[in-house]
Amino acid sequence: MASIFRSGLFEGHVAVVTGGGSGIGLSTARVLGELGAKVAICGRSADKVAAAEAKLRALGVDAFGAPCDIREVEQVNGFSAAVKEKLGTATILVNNAGGQFPTTAETLSPRGWEAVIRNNLNGTFFMTQAIAKGHMLPARRGRIVNVIANIARGFPGMIHTGAARAGVENMTKTLAVEWAPSNVQVNAVAPGIVRTSGTDQYPPELVEMSRKRTPMKRVARAGEIAQLIAYLASDAAFFVTGETWYIDGGAHLWGDNWMLPDDEPAPPPTLIDEINQE
Repeated sequence: MASIFRSGLFEGHVAVVTGGGSGIGLSTARVLGELGAKVAICGRSADKVAAAEAKLRALGVDAFGAPCDIREVEQVNGFSAAVKEKLGTATILVNNAGGQFPTTAETLSPRGWEAVIRNNLNGTFFMTQAIAKGHMLPARRGRIVNVIANIARGFPGMIHTGAARAGVENMTKTLAVEWAPSNVQVNAVAPGIVRTSGTDQYPPELVEMSRKRTPMKRVARAGEIAQLIAYLASDAAFFVTGETWYIDGGAHLWGDNWMLPDDEPAPPPTLIDEINQE
């Protein structure tokens, strides 16, 4: 994979990438690995993780893959320990694992809400805490990049992940301050619509609507997101922390992100009518 970065940029580093079996996670693992990092990937599907590990090794990357449900603390702690045993102390963590589905707020079930919050918010914190405590804080060295979403103007149509990703964004700011004295930088990237195996599961009309509402009028590729993550994981971003980097073709700056019915306008409160009549 072509990269703008110098060869060997991440030599001596160990990178952990969650959700590394496909999409942005696999692209990021490949970029970091081809630039010299040892790479550990995890995901819930053992088969997918094994296939991704094989792809990385075929490219010459020193890779380790293991199944891990980031929602389960014991599994997370076990994976963190395995990374140290197999590859050494992790210096980079990319929290990419997550999942959601299109839904309106009124039709979202409690089970659906809890599933996305547990995965996208709780799981991100569990992995972050485990890698920080087991690797980065004792070594006083680390870069954490959280992959969130375009939540600048809310997330109509995906209220569950919007709430979870907003929590991760605030967590990013909080940890950036708490862990700055330990030389651990924490940032987030907020992709717009990206062509991956995940978005392939969405209705085609939803993807096309998102494309049209992107000023650059196209869908991103996973490799583009991986390049930004690589920058934030590198020493070039040493003095950057607590920030959210939007990479969405300008989508968070322009256009409607939710179609409202063109019906009668909502009536103003009765009190306003009374005031206007005075």
